[in-house]
This record gives sequence, C-alpha cells and structure tokens, in this order.
Amino acid sequence: MIDLEKLYQHKDAFGFFAQMLSYPEKQYFHPAVLEESIDSSHPAYAHIKIFWDLIHEFNLDEMEEMYTATFDFQKNSALFMTYFKYEDGKERGQMLAKLKVMYEMYGLEMPAHELSDYLPLMCEFLYAAEWGGDPRSPQSFSILFAVLEDGTYHLLKSLEKDKSPYFHLVKGLRETLRTCVKQGETTHEHA
Repeated sequence: MIDLEKLYQHKDAFGFFAQMLSYPEKQYFHPAVLEESIDSSHPAYAHIKIFWDLIHEFNLDEMEEMYTATFDFQKNSALFMTYFKYEDGKERGQMLAKLKVMYEMYGLEMPAHELSDYLPLMCEFLYAAEWGGDPRSPQSFSILFAVLEDGTYHLLKSLEKDKSPYFHLVKGLRETLRTCVKQGETTHEHA
C-alpha cells in the first residue's frame, strides 16, 4: 500500500524531479530551485545533492548535450517507464491508456505530444495532482508506483553503467518513492 499522506509531503520533491528530468533549462539550475524544493532532512537529499553538485560542473550547452546523449540516443536510458518491460507491445499500449485515464481522473490534461509513461510527466503528475480523500487513490497509485518502480530500476542500472550524474537523481527519486510505501511492503520485486 502507498502512504498517500507521505507522498503528499513530498510533492515539492516530485516537482523538482520533473524539472531535473526534463530537457535542461537555465532557470532549473539556479541554487534557489534546490533550496525551495528539498531540504537536508529529505530522505533522498544525499543522492540529490550529489547529482546537483555533479551537474553544476557542466555549462548549459554541455548539460543539454549530455541530456540528449543520455536520454534520447540510448535505448537503455529512455525516460519512458513502460518501454523497458513491454517495448512496443500491445501490453504497453494498455498500460499507457491506464495511466492516461488516471491522470485525467485527477484533472491533469495530457499533452498531445507526450506518452503517459514519460518520467518527467509522471513526476509532474505526482507534484500537481490533488488526490487527498479520493477513494480511488490507493489502487490508482499502486499501479503508478509499479510502473515507476520497474521503469526506474532499469533506468538506474543503465545510468550507473554509464556513470551518468543522472544516476544519483534517479536514485534519489527511487528513495523518495520507497519512503512512501508502507512499512513491510514493496511495490515490486526490485527493492
């Protein structure tokens, strides 16, 4: 089961993850962005701080180049969370449809050009959606968490192999998700 109250407490962090996992823009890397989103008591702060320090060793042009080389040109580092499991199979289409319906159920309009399993979009949903008190939330979020757990596990392994600074960001995202799972439970086989 997902601890929806704890998940809600991390909304700002998911907004940060959505920004950092999107194509780099100068305003995302201002020091105030980290300070306003995540404080040192956050369970994933150590991972996020490593990412923040590493990514700031690059100028914006280098960040853009690294982002494109990492996420656009490497199949194993795709930001589409169902791709690793289903590739382009029928099951993936069904999961994409489920995610889209879930987003719309909570009032998020899907961008026409985006797939519902795009990691920055998923993080943006966790940041922006209002699910408190909705009886559909426990089941809906367990599906979302299963997709995130599986997809980020494969993404993390690829980023680790490539020694990418984004490894630490995804590690922080996974740690944040892990803190939102009620004790004694896991969302998937990848702990």
